[in-house]
Amino acid sequence: MDIKSFFKKDYEKGLWSMESITLIYMLFTTILIGYYWNGLADPMSMLVTRLIMLVAMAAVYGLYRLYPCRALRILRVFPPLLGLIFWYPETYDFCSQLPYLDHLFAGIDQTLFGCQPALVFNTVVTSTFWSEAFNMGYYAYYYMMGATLIFYLLCRYPDADRAGFVFLSSFFLFYLIYEFLPVAGPQYYFKAVGTEAAETGVFPAVGYYFQTHTEMLMPEIKGIFSQLVLGAQEVGERPTAAFPSSHVGMSTVTMLLAWQAKNKWLFWLMMPLYLLLCCATVYIQAHYLIDSICGFITAVLFFVLTNWMYQRLHPNRTANSKS
Repeated sequence: MDIKSFFKKDYEKGLWSMESITLIYMLFTTILIGYYWNGLADPMSMLVTRLIMLVAMAAVYGLYRLYPCRALRILRVFPPLLGLIFWYPETYDFCSQLPYLDHLFAGIDQTLFGCQPALVFNTVVTSTFWSEAFNMGYYAYYYMMGATLIFYLLCRYPDADRAGFVFLSSFFLFYLIYEFLPVAGPQYYFKAVGTEAAETGVFPAVGYYFQTHTEMLMPEIKGIFSQLVLGAQEVGERPTAAFPSSHVGMSTVTMLLAWQAKNKWLFWLMMPLYLLLCCATVYIQAHYLIDSICGFITAVLFFVLTNWMYQRLHPNRTANSKS
């Protein structure tokens, strides 16, 4: 990696694919804001968020035009990535306009496994060691994604546009599902109906309950990683996005991108964290087991779909990245 090459003047036409797909997602969700306007708690702030994102993207793009180089072009991917912090909570604003379906997904787990794995798992595996290991894997989610994208931007630059498109498009596909499929997850649903009911196989429909209730089951804190996960959930978690699991889904997309990066140390370094993360989704009661299974299946489908979309949209870039 030649550091000087990142600051050498080199203008590249067009937007990053991550910028384009972000603009498309913002347009679609702006239409949703208009449709749900009267039911949303603060639709005006949602529009302001989009305006701020547009200004941020335009500002970084303008900076790049003043001094076109690879370093400033890479800087342009950060507003779309940081936008995920704002778009995720909005899935709750949209999906809470519909009746929640947790009773169906809890029922699927009961039918398939004869119990509620989200209630049973952490009562069977009780040691502090495994609790902290699973929570460490769950918390590593953000770092795994960041490390893979940074690796592409710094070490696989010709292929970074495709990797970014696959990554962000997959995220948006998950978000689109969440906006129209309201499932809160065990930590919210079992808090609402009571763990006693869930343990006996009683799963009442809660309708629009989560429109006004966001209380969740409080986990037992056994160490620093369980505390970190709880802190992250208290700040950003909402009763949304349970099915399919984006933690399993997007970490799977990340692992597939890491494998494609042709540097296997990155893939194998993250593999233990990935396995712990997949287990953790059920262990910390964030997901029904069916959510996690379908998160993996959906991720593979999204990975194939978004790669195909990129090849169709940018055949020349795809050819160049392989050469």
